[in-house]
Amino acid sequence: MIESKKRWTISRPDQQIVEALIAELGIPTVHAKILAARGITDPSEANAFLHMDESSLHDPFLFHDMDKAVAIIGHAIAQQKKIAVYGDYDADGVTSVSVLTTSLEKLGADVLFAIPDRFAHGYGPNQELFHDLYEKGVSLIITVDNGISGIDQIAYAKSLGMQVIITDHHEIGETLPAADAIIHPRHPEGSYPFGELAGVGVAFKLACALLGEIPYDLIELVAIGTVADLVPLRDENRYFVKEGIRRMRRSKRPAIQALARVAGTEQSDLNEESIGFTIGPRINAAGRLGDATPAVELLKTEDEGVAIALAQQLDSLNKERQVIVSTITKEAERMISDKYGEKLPYVFVIAGEGWNPGVVGIVASRLTEKYHRPSIVLSLDNEAGVAKGSARSIAGFDLYMELSKNADLLPHFGGHQMAAGMSLAIEDVDALRDRLNAQAAEVLTEQLLIPEKIIDVPLKIEEINVDILESLEILRPFGMSFEKPTYMIEKLTTASVRQIGAEKNHLKLELQDGDLKLDAIGFRFGHMADHVTPDITLSLVGDLQVNEWNGHKKPQLLIEDVRSDDWQLFDLRGIREPSRWLPKIPMERTLFVAFRDRTFTRLPSTMQGISVLHYGKDQLQEADNVVLLDMPNATDELEHVIQTIVPDRIYAHLHEPESKYFEGIPGRDQFGWYYTFLKKRGSFDIKRNADMLAKHMGWKKGTISFMSRVFSELGFVKIENGLVSVVETGEKRDLAEAPSYRQRQRQIELEKILLYASYVELKQWFETIRNGVDREEY
Repeated sequence: MIESKKRWTISRPDQQIVEALIAELGIPTVHAKILAARGITDPSEANAFLHMDESSLHDPFLFHDMDKAVAIIGHAIAQQKKIAVYGDYDADGVTSVSVLTTSLEKLGADVLFAIPDRFAHGYGPNQELFHDLYEKGVSLIITVDNGISGIDQIAYAKSLGMQVIITDHHEIGETLPAADAIIHPRHPEGSYPFGELAGVGVAFKLACALLGEIPYDLIELVAIGTVADLVPLRDENRYFVKEGIRRMRRSKRPAIQALARVAGTEQSDLNEESIGFTIGPRINAAGRLGDATPAVELLKTEDEGVAIALAQQLDSLNKERQVIVSTITKEAERMISDKYGEKLPYVFVIAGEGWNPGVVGIVASRLTEKYHRPSIVLSLDNEAGVAKGSARSIAGFDLYMELSKNADLLPHFGGHQMAAGMSLAIEDVDALRDRLNAQAAEVLTEQLLIPEKIIDVPLKIEEINVDILESLEILRPFGMSFEKPTYMIEKLTTASVRQIGAEKNHLKLELQDGDLKLDAIGFRFGHMADHVTPDITLSLVGDLQVNEWNGHKKPQLLIEDVRSDDWQLFDLRGIREPSRWLPKIPMERTLFVAFRDRTFTRLPSTMQGISVLHYGKDQLQEADNVVLLDMPNATDELEHVIQTIVPDRIYAHLHEPESKYFEGIPGRDQFGWYYTFLKKRGSFDIKRNADMLAKHMGWKKGTISFMSRVFSELGFVKIENGLVSVVETGEKRDLAEAPSYRQRQRQIELEKILLYASYVELKQWFETIRNGVDREEY
């Protein structure tokens, strides 16, 4: 049995819906299963989803206050009043600033932008920065990707005589700021058809309204901000990202070309994953570590030289950010190890002095991913006495709700079920940790603490080929609310199993279902090769890709998880030195069993410290795995062990230092000749002369000793100090009456069944025993 790393939750799409989508749309089964799994079950809806164009965009004037905002901005431009676009320091905010300032510049506006410093000003509207803008002669402030919660700051800007237009997409509180216009997709007085735009999406809709047309050249920036902000990729967002990526792949914008180059990504291969994992983090890096201005300058520049210089600057900042994240993560993991060992709490509240507050959210994500526990990571400012940080959660623990119960400790906090930010007094950190763990104990079950893998597209090998995988492009982009599918292929055998890589830490499988085969590769799964037995059936979860090598394309599964419900037999027979197989055996819930006394006197040093159960003297224990160190005295002993424990894994070492299988039992003609020889001589000294006789007859010395012992037990001879003397008796007795003869018969039969059977034969024998089938029936 191979246990999966995560708890699998398998959802199988309705077959009737899948068949209807296939029939109506003419799409492959894989595509239909993905659509059905995502809740897109109506063929006409699916067709519109797959073939989006600009008709998917809604009229920007459906926004509440859009007409008012356009009039205010138009008047400001006409009067040559100075306009400030006030943004946020993340990728959504930076792209929002770039989109709106570019659009205003097209209209001839006198425009500048301002972005708060994460460390000096914090998130959102800032009174100090608003005053600076006023001092610079700004008459109109337009916020992008922020502002909806800045009630006091907006009021302050208004008190200075400035006009304020808010464009935002974050949650709206009970009270709206007293702005001149509020553009928000979920405005309580509005009826905009799609409420899940990113900040850059809202800014783009304002740009469309101002320009009176769709600024297609800016859609690639909208795609970056939309992907980076993890908003649902449905409706307009899907169009923005799909069309934006199409344009990015052939874009002449210096920023796109420069970012692709420094990220080592082919521009023509850009997709939503490239944005999320290479471009987005580089744009975010500036604001995480300080001033986000270079990111805006990069996106707006038309100079290729400036673009590459700024892209390299962001790349360096991103590398610096990665080092900082890695350092803090290691410190946090060390704190967890030192404080908790293997007994983990329900919730981590980890704090460190001087940790960069701009990256603690990433660290919290890594801790939650590694340990599958809600994690709060705080940066301590001892001088100010304040702890500031971020949190990430797991399913079953509503972070915002649980933090709300501790509002007396948290003067500032916000977020949602899975993520939050907060600040509190350092002296209250321990109390928060204790309270949250007590709260978590009430809601987090043992099952919820096992990471879950949701599987929604089960497939068979026959449904997979290169053409089908390449045609999945029509389903992209994948993201929030249209997640990348997790594929599962069940009950496959392995045609080959190999460890690959310089350190042999990766796994290469050739999977087989009848005559059909599929390659699979598992990075950092190299250890799994030691756990795959020849006849096991595997179920695998992962991502399907097209692997191209020397111009030849093949489908390939990138393994994320593996499991098998089969019990397994590991054949260790003939591998005498335990050091060669011991490291491959899981020690937890594994029982080592020896049947013979001599085994305990011969245990090698490599097995020191391992508890070995002595069958017949020690009581059998519960276990998942059994290691059979030596041969039993009889099959009944082994049957008792296997049927009592019913192990998931049997490791058959079955060491026999004195095998008799190939020596066999002398034939009756050999016994007859030897007895005649003894009668003629009267006596025979086997100590002195056995070697000479064995050589003369072509026997083994042991054969002579064995026949002498059988004759002795039957009363035909007596043996004293190695001298064999014939005893005259007229009694005839069968050789099988001798205990040594019967023991030799039993041993040979036992060795035939256990020691010298093929793997398949041994597996079948254990199968019958494990299932409780009488071996006589078998």
